[in-house]
Amino acid sequence: MQNRIYVLLLIFGILPTLLWSQKDKASTKEGKIGSKNSVLMDSIKSKKIDPLRPAKAAFYSAVLPGLGQAYNKKYWKIPIVYAALGTGVYFYLDNKKEYDRYRNAYKRRLAGFTDDEFYGDTTTPQISNDGLIRAQKTLRRNKEISLLVTLGIYALNVIDANVDAHLLQYNIDDNLALKPHFDFNEFDASTNLGLSLGFKF
Repeated sequence: MQNRIYVLLLIFGILPTLLWSQKDKASTKEGKIGSKNSVLMDSIKSKKIDPLRPAKAAFYSAVLPGLGQAYNKKYWKIPIVYAALGTGVYFYLDNKKEYDRYRNAYKRRLAGFTDDEFYGDTTTPQISNDGLIRAQKTLRRNKEISLLVTLGIYALNVIDANVDAHLLQYNIDDNLALKPHFDFNEFDASTNLGLSLGFKF
């Protein structure tokens, strides 16, 4: 039983020494493996950054809403963009149509006609001239708000494509790294093995 323990201790004691004593040509910015204060290289390769990608995505979305999202491969956002824009356009057109109805009726009243759709069959109108003016003001305001909301959604579509393109290239590999650390202490000829956590600001 003791022989087995000695054999296991010998294997676990000599094996790491043999592994670390092998020469390796891999080197880092600090030097070769086994040198003082050396750090093993990352196994993760950093992706190449395209500085024009956000500008391209924003341009595509400005030309055709949703195209920038397709360029960023965020296809699920395209229906949301068109649903939001379509809703804004629908409310703008609906308010414009209603505004034109009340405006045409008011113009006919000013011309002396009493046959508009809001007058009715009686001698007194169902909606007075003041009522037509108030309706025009309300519908004009709603029409302008709908237009502003639609333009805001269009601008958000462009901004979203730009920000998405920026975030897709965001990489923290170089700024935050957890690497194996091997240090040779020349004073007492011992080695230290551990992990180093590096921050770069």
